[in-house]
Amino acid sequence: MTELDPPVTHSASTALRGVLRRDEPLARHNTWRVGGAARRYYEPADISDLAAFLRTLPQGELVLWLGLGSNLLVRDGGVPGTVIATAGALDELKQIDATTVRAGAGVACNKVARFCARLNLVGAEFLAGIPGTMGGALAMNAGAFGGETWPLVKTVETLDRRGVLRRRTPQDFEIAYRSVRGPADEWFVAVELRVQRGDGEASLARVKELLERRNTTQPIGLPSCGSVFRNPPGDFAARLIEAAGLKGACIGGACVSTKHANFIINTGEATAADIEALIARVARTVEELHGVRLSPEVRIVGVAATDDGAVKEERA
Repeated sequence: MTELDPPVTHSASTALRGVLRRDEPLARHNTWRVGGAARRYYEPADISDLAAFLRTLPQGELVLWLGLGSNLLVRDGGVPGTVIATAGALDELKQIDATTVRAGAGVACNKVARFCARLNLVGAEFLAGIPGTMGGALAMNAGAFGGETWPLVKTVETLDRRGVLRRRTPQDFEIAYRSVRGPADEWFVAVELRVQRGDGEASLARVKELLERRNTTQPIGLPSCGSVFRNPPGDFAARLIEAAGLKGACIGGACVSTKHANFIINTGEATAADIEALIARVARTVEELHGVRLSPEVRIVGVAATDDGAVKEERA
């Protein structure tokens, strides 16, 4: 681990350069299109500005990092804390050397896949199948089409609540299937990926093939979060859900996709409560019929609304 000098030194009086909104509706910023508002919502200008902003937060403030809003369910009562939006902000993407690419946490994974292919760098094609940003992919070791994020990682950069920037290696983290554990209260802001020299045209063709397969097998174009459940060892969540007769099952406006059983779609009128209840029903039914307890891949955050319109604090 290396502690880095911040790109710019900030004094306490330095004005923030990002955009701060209050009571920002988070349904605008997640792929399920549901959920309440964030008490504070910040779009940083860059890593330096983000470091300065983190130093302004009250101790103990709840912080939620948001990329493209996939793999996330925001409850109807919203987030009683601060949401930091990285997409479109931490967007650096460049080649460092012959086999190393640097990407900011806000860069879309599919953009990284194409960028590498155009530079005749191979090994990152699977990133095209991940519907999120590199920050989210790092946080959960996201994967698609047989590939996972962390085998590509050379180093990462993190920020903590004091705005301290550090460079870390994979050895600083416990990495498993859809799980990454590391130092508390540090968040990913950039990554250096180790790829290989190769045939760029073949790589672009592979990216196109994977995207076509995704479009054929998944309910693309409908509000969803991507895969809802992790695959259990030696099996597939979608197979178990379909075998339980749950394709097309609905609660309110939330339905299990008839195209891919590990997707729950918002048919247009779903609430976060509908989706969460359907997740629970699917898990319960699969366990009753197959004896397998499915673990959600989606992250559930925020507070739940009660019947009287009040909110009740709940943590996922």
